[in-house]
Amino acid sequence: MDQLGAEKKRTLRPGRLVLVALVGFGLFYLLSAKRSDNLELWHTEHLEKEFTREHLEDIRSFAEYRRLEERLFIEMTKKITSKVPTDQGFELVRYSSGSVADPQQFSPNWNGSFELPVKQPVGGALLLHGMSDSPYSLRELALFLQEQNYWVVGLRLPGHGTVPSALKYVSWEDMDAAVGLAASHLLDKTGDLPIHLVGYSTGAPLALNYTLDRIAHQDEPLPASLVLISPAIGIHPAAKLAGVKNWLSRFPGLGQLAWLSIEPEFDPYKYNSFATNAGTQVHRLTHALSQRITRLAKDGLASRFPPVLVCKSAVDATVSNRAVVENLLRPLGDHGHQLLLFDINRYAAKSPLIGTAEADLTSQLISDETLPTTVHLVTNRSSETRAVHLQSSASLAGTISTTSPVQLEWPSGIFSLSHVALPFPPDDPLYGMNPPDQENQLFLGRMTMMGERGLLRIPADYFIRLRHNPFYSVLEEHVLDWVKTNTR
Repeated sequence: MDQLGAEKKRTLRPGRLVLVALVGFGLFYLLSAKRSDNLELWHTEHLEKEFTREHLEDIRSFAEYRRLEERLFIEMTKKITSKVPTDQGFELVRYSSGSVADPQQFSPNWNGSFELPVKQPVGGALLLHGMSDSPYSLRELALFLQEQNYWVVGLRLPGHGTVPSALKYVSWEDMDAAVGLAASHLLDKTGDLPIHLVGYSTGAPLALNYTLDRIAHQDEPLPASLVLISPAIGIHPAAKLAGVKNWLSRFPGLGQLAWLSIEPEFDPYKYNSFATNAGTQVHRLTHALSQRITRLAKDGLASRFPPVLVCKSAVDATVSNRAVVENLLRPLGDHGHQLLLFDINRYAAKSPLIGTAEADLTSQLISDETLPTTVHLVTNRSSETRAVHLQSSASLAGTISTTSPVQLEWPSGIFSLSHVALPFPPDDPLYGMNPPDQENQLFLGRMTMMGERGLLRIPADYFIRLRHNPFYSVLEEHVLDWVKTNTR
């Protein structure tokens, strides 16, 4: 009898779990429905002029892509900007015409694709920004490469530069199709000259995927090299659940589930709100890429892959540093790839307020005799000084081979770089070290304001994350040396 009762309990247990799940879902449904009133027009409106891979039937060139892009920005003005108030209380709203955050008041508007031609190019560079970013993120590097006589194309990836709701509909395949159009255009402009792909964050796996496609289809020419800045090679495993969350968002009252975060939109060149689908697409892209790189290595074709320079912060709250090493650099093998790593501030790390477990990766990489990659480390000369130098460890060496002086030091109060900091110089007018001279110009860089909670109109934790690179000149110098050296 006791055995029968136990059996009944085991039978009923799954039913109880289902009941609990349904009750929990119902409560969540009601709570979400009540909270959905903080969605704004730019979270809900759908722009129909955005490029998708289906457009390839009609849009077959980068010039046609940009013409569609112009119509997209007109549609955004009609559906969004024209309906957002411009009176008091909207001074920091990106979609309020004439506000300090309105990108259309600047010329050029770096939310759109751009092209920087030169009379006698020595090569070409295609720049690919990250998820929720815009071409502005690689603007400084683009202008620098143009000064060095590279023909530069900066692509606005589909879903970007307009409204965050666009990320609810975009797929990584749409972005990949746009990369193909931009790369073909650059090849037409540069002829037999070498071209280089520069990918920031999600732009990095898109650059890798484009290169893998050309290897798979034996299309020539291959890119001469790749520069990957804060590359999204692997993200948090929880991203797998984003697909379920996104599906649930289709139900009435659950529109909030279409968002991983909903924030005020005050940044003229980056979405602060992040759509659930965006996380899904990054997960899909990185998962597919990891499989392709593994197959490339198993098939003995890693030597065909162009040289890769990875620029990375030792601490990164957005993407996995381990994945960069294990899913990219190690499988690609000993074929001239390099890693430029920016350490934490070892002088500041003496404080008990700073956790250093993540940053232990730097010493591990420098001493790893099995790593088939040259490692350059920007780090403190000692824990007693903010001054830095550059340590280098040759591929498969496992020991520091050279130490070079760097005439820079950690600014006071900065304890590390971040995922978003690397491509921005200290004098960036929006994210830099010091506010611009113009009093009415928006500045989202380093601030030292203190007061009571709840007074700032921008979330206080926004200012904790460093948004520029104090050692940007080191990155710029390495990129220039890299593209000059790799000219195959």
